[in-house]
Amino acid sequence: MEIFSALITLIFLEIVLGIDNIIFISILSSKLPHEQQNKARITGLALAMITRILLLFSLTLIMKLTAPLFTITAAEISGRDLILILGGLFLIAKSTHEIHSKLEGAEHEHSDKMKKANFVSTIIMILLLDIVFSLDSVITAIGMANDLWVMVTAVVVSVIFMMFTSKSISNFVDRHPTVKILALSFLILIGVSLIAEGFDQHIPKGYIYFSMAFSIFVEMLNQKMKKNTGKPVKLKSNID
Repeated sequence: MEIFSALITLIFLEIVLGIDNIIFISILSSKLPHEQQNKARITGLALAMITRILLLFSLTLIMKLTAPLFTITAAEISGRDLILILGGLFLIAKSTHEIHSKLEGAEHEHSDKMKKANFVSTIIMILLLDIVFSLDSVITAIGMANDLWVMVTAVVVSVIFMMFTSKSISNFVDRHPTVKILALSFLILIGVSLIAEGFDQHIPKGYIYFSMAFSIFVEMLNQKMKKNTGKPVKLKSNID
């Protein structure tokens, strides 16, 4: 019973920790031709699953990654910290570039569409970021459960769930440009939190997820209000 409850809890945590991964994969795949987008999302998530399972089977390697390599301003930097810092910097740079592209206007948008992204380069980029996102996931799994099969099962179930939901999330983000900007801003926040984590300054992800969920909720209210104001108003005549 204890193992079963640990498995359910771990699956839930893996899904929550995978939200940022889904958003990033969705945004990267949207640069591809339409017929390749779903394939890129599924391939990206499959690679994420393989990466996490391989990391779980390399527990000794992960433990070595926590050994300090050098010190910066009293913060001991390990191999894991270095991966988180570099991953965070990449996320901030990539998300900022995407926001800039969106805000440049129609002319820039047109030239951007003329040069469609390459499928292989997109998958390589997803794979590199999968490694960064997987570290959080794997370390959580190791802390939550003692049995390797529980960890692997939780990773497989959560990734399969994300595969089924990735298309709807991607379509939703694409249909709402303002939500896409919010999602990119969210990735910048994740990047900042990864860098902070690399310097041993832990920012609870719950705060970031809550602020993002609240922003999306407000945006949905805004969208609904726009739809309502766009409807013709029916005037009632009061004739006695």
